[in-house]
Amino acid sequence: MKAKRVYLFDTTLRDGAQTQGVDFSAADKRHIAGELDALGIDYIEGGWPGANPTDDAFFAEPPALKRATFTAFGMTRRPGRSASNDPGLAAILGTKAKAVCMVGKAWDFHVKVALGASLKENLAMIGESIAAAKKRGAEPMYDAEHFFDGYKANPAYALDCLKAAYEGGARWLVLCDTNGGTLPGEVHRIVSEVAKVLPGDRLGIHAHNDTENAVANSLAAVDAGARQIQGTINGLGERCGNANMISLIASLKLKTDYETGISDKQLARLKHVSRMLDELLNKSPNRHQPYVGDSAFAHKGGLHVSAVTKDPRTYEHIEPAKVGNRRVIVVSDQAGRSNILERLKEIGIEVAPDHPKIGRLVEDVKAREHDGYAYDGAEASFELLARQLLHGVPEYFAMESFRVDVERRHNAKGSLVTVSQAVAKMRVGNAHYHEVGEGNGPVDALAHAMNKALLRPYPNLEDMRLTDYKVRILTPQAGTAAITRVMIESSDGTGQRWSTVGISPNIIDASYEALKDAIYYKLLREKTRAAA
Repeated sequence: MKAKRVYLFDTTLRDGAQTQGVDFSAADKRHIAGELDALGIDYIEGGWPGANPTDDAFFAEPPALKRATFTAFGMTRRPGRSASNDPGLAAILGTKAKAVCMVGKAWDFHVKVALGASLKENLAMIGESIAAAKKRGAEPMYDAEHFFDGYKANPAYALDCLKAAYEGGARWLVLCDTNGGTLPGEVHRIVSEVAKVLPGDRLGIHAHNDTENAVANSLAAVDAGARQIQGTINGLGERCGNANMISLIASLKLKTDYETGISDKQLARLKHVSRMLDELLNKSPNRHQPYVGDSAFAHKGGLHVSAVTKDPRTYEHIEPAKVGNRRVIVVSDQAGRSNILERLKEIGIEVAPDHPKIGRLVEDVKAREHDGYAYDGAEASFELLARQLLHGVPEYFAMESFRVDVERRHNAKGSLVTVSQAVAKMRVGNAHYHEVGEGNGPVDALAHAMNKALLRPYPNLEDMRLTDYKVRILTPQAGTAAITRVMIESSDGTGQRWSTVGISPNIIDASYEALKDAIYYKLLREKTRAAA
């Protein structure tokens, strides 16, 4: 074994599944496991066999992994039972998993209060359970629950728990910061002390993020001698989450000389894997997430943009493409000519730096942002604005009129329902369309009416979807007459996402403006792509 080899253990499917609001199906778990395997993860913890029907179904038909070791999770035997006569232990040992990770107490306080067992009995529970897993032929691991709290309270007993697992045949002794309250300096000190008693290449770290230090704690543990890191994709997990495996992989690969077994090609899949999980959970991605967030390499200040265009190293700590991300030049009321020119270059608009309309575009952006538009989060609307000013944009359609009705009433069964209906009169060239749409709300109904009309002349709009909708009141002091800003995120079958913005005192009118930009952008982009 290489001294610098660090093994990656992903627990998204187990600890990540304990996140409030997260509920994986067996099919979800198979899909995620396949993505983790392709990423180059060493161990994939699938869940807790015997704990629920979903995990039972998943372990009954385990995923076919090419690289990763499929791992089952469970507890050491219960007090008063033998390892051969414990249903919970039998459930995890009876799977096809090649590794078994068992959690056991390492804090004397927990042993006495939570388990109601003697300290001696707990040591026997750990050692006998690990030995049973090894006898079955599985690779045994011991998750020392609350290890850091236990070590600070009674270091001798916490070490005895590790020794019991080690003597039972554990391949990995994982030090768990279960409550997430330990800081990096403490982690480094304690792991260093443990590594003097037990081999460092047997030690792992399982950190929770309750002090926003899970990644830092994991890296501190590795520097102190630990050689396995447990984490989850996007930092899912109970309470504040676990160590973010996305950040851990990138930091280990790009910031240290530790070996992870992950290639440069696999590293470039990081953003894809992060987004895959967000999509599966129907969750908006964290645009500020380190390494893979849409804003991780976004530059807004004119000073920053000017420097980045000369040499990206001035304001970027890595090349975005290494983790599957890209640089974003933000256009806003803080933008200067450098921002505008660089953004135009990014979207494929060739224009001379001294073009007379650039100055006007800068001023238009600043004036419109003062009115309430937000182009730093609506790149598609900015592109339309720029193209319209510089070269013109075709009139793909015109809205002649629309009406939206919202009816709140009792249905035939006596239940209170709210029904939204929209009527849209639209023109495409010389053709006129009159369509009715229904939806969950007035904006949804209007979008359906517009789609029904436009699908005839533009069938390529079929795969377009509204994926996010945000409303902000810009002038709350005006009460019901306040200016409203609507931000819409759209996507299509190619996986492309784009954002548009609209403002108006009327929320439906602001929504229409953003919807119109979204449709125009898709049609214009596909026309531009076809011409290229």
